[in-house]
Amino acid sequence: MLDELDRELEKRGLRFVRYADDIVIFVRSRKAGERVLESVTRFLRQRMKLKVNNAKSSVELPWNTKFLGFRITQMMGRTRLGIHPKALESFKDKIREATRRTRGISLQRVIHELNRFIPGWLNYYRVGLSKKLIQELSRWIIRRLRAFHWEQWKLPRTKVRNLKRLGLCHDDAVKLGNTRKGAWRVSKYRSMNYALPAKWFVQHHGLIQLR
Repeated sequence: MLDELDRELEKRGLRFVRYADDIVIFVRSRKAGERVLESVTRFLRQRMKLKVNNAKSSVELPWNTKFLGFRITQMMGRTRLGIHPKALESFKDKIREATRRTRGISLQRVIHELNRFIPGWLNYYRVGLSKKLIQELSRWIIRRLRAFHWEQWKLPRTKVRNLKRLGLCHDDAVKLGNTRKGAWRVSKYRSMNYALPAKWFVQHHGLIQLR
């Protein structure tokens, strides 16, 4: 359908990238961008008889523009491809929903859901993910799972018993198990990190980690 638009943009000497009906056109200035947006919109409406979504059409700097979940940035003089903040927040929202502590499902079920979602997301965004970001997301997911599992234990005596079973000494288990702190705060404690390290979720429950 939009091959005709491609040919028109090529004829004008414009640099662009298109996937289905999602298109980004690159120009050197905002003024040029506004001029091109107006003329391309007119071409689509008058020549091709198509509707243009004005709410999704705008002139933006490249690093503010989201295209298929990515954005183009420049760092240390090099052009780089990165994941757009909105796409990253969407990923986090899905993790938050899967690990919501009021769901009333098992830890194994939660990890099963994550394992169905994480590999595909990782493969798609791999080229836009830095090593630092992957490490940060991995730690955050493990912390979400710790908080979820902690909430499942409910009673202090259950928490103490499970913490001792996971290797904590009696005194540390009693102290942590009887705390009144919330699950999210507890999930970052060193003793919780010792009792429920990342490898515990991987080895015992098959969690697929970000790599």
